[in-house]
Parts: sequence; structure tokens; C-alpha cells
Amino acid sequence: MRPQISPQPGQHAEASPGHLQRLPAEPRRRRFNAVIETPKGSRNKFTYEPDIGAFRLGKQLPAGAVFPFDFGFIPSTRSADGDPLDVVVLLDSPTFPGCVVRVRLVGVIEATQTDRSGRRVANPRLLGIATKSLEHRPIKKVRDLPPQLLDELAHFFVSYNAAAGKRFNPTAPAGRKRARQLVREMAARRTR
Repeated sequence: MRPQISPQPGQHAEASPGHLQRLPAEPRRRRFNAVIETPKGSRNKFTYEPDIGAFRLGKQLPAGAVFPFDFGFIPSTRSADGDPLDVVVLLDSPTFPGCVVRVRLVGVIEATQTDRSGRRVANPRLLGIATKSLEHRPIKKVRDLPPQLLDELAHFFVSYNAAAGKRFNPTAPAGRKRARQLVREMAARRTR
């Protein structure tokens, strides 16, 4: 049973700071929570700030560049860069920052990222299909995605990071089993 927030009469319910990062990563077997930070088509990159429980404008993409799909994170995980695992969410239309979307993971673009100081860390991009999506419902595995789409996603993250002075080096996509394994490993890492 989930706890309910019950405000006193005349008061509004308020979530505590950081509440989105504390949602369960996998509330149902093979169904994962994704918190959207930046919606599809946005030139603005939003970042969730758990200390204040709000979204901050992190940066703007160069003119003509937009996020190709909703982009966010899997809560209750911590990847090598210290942030929650990133996830690209395919669904029929854009959502909004803070929207929690239940996804089926179909794969992952594994990658290393080099920051401005030269430090290299693993920084994979999970690929999730919104469980409510009608358009993307037939996609069950990473192989069901058009190879051109995977190439375009990898290119987006390469150019996005280059604009920030970082190098993003993607490897070949891996399947849903590896994606689920990463979430479970990074959820365990967060609890340590």
C-alpha cells in the first residue's frame, strides 16, 4: 500500500524535495518509472534539482537542435557519473518536465563520456517505450527500432555533448536484458 499525502483542511499537499528521485525504479516486474526532464522537440535542457524538488533550465541547445524524444532518468538509480541513469522515452506525443511515464525497456546505447577535465565514465542511454504508447507498441526489442533511428540518436548525443565540451563515445546498442540489468545494478548502487 502506498502512503497518501493528506493535507489538513485549507492546506495544499506538498511533496518533499527530491521526491522524484526516490520513486521506485521498477514498480512492477519489467516495468520501469521514467521521470521526464526534457520533452521531445524542446531546445531547452531541463535538469531536476532534488535539493529543491524543482526543474532548472540547464542549458539551451544550439539553434536548430532539439531533443528527438522525451528524455529523463530512472529514479532510485545512480550511474558512474553520480546521476540517475538516463532514459530516452518513445511515445506518441511530448509530455512535460516532471511527468512520470511507465516504460518497457527495449535496449540501451552503451557509451563512455569524457568530461572537460578528461575523466571518462560510463554513461549509457536507456531506450524505453511508454507503456501507454499506441504508435510504438509493436516495438519489443532494440532490433525492432530502425537502424537509422539508433544512428540518429547516437549522433544527437555526440553533438549534444560536444556543444558542452564533452566527448560521448557510443558503442553498439545492447538489448533489453542488458538495459534491465543496468537498472537493477544502478538501483543497488544507490542503496549502498
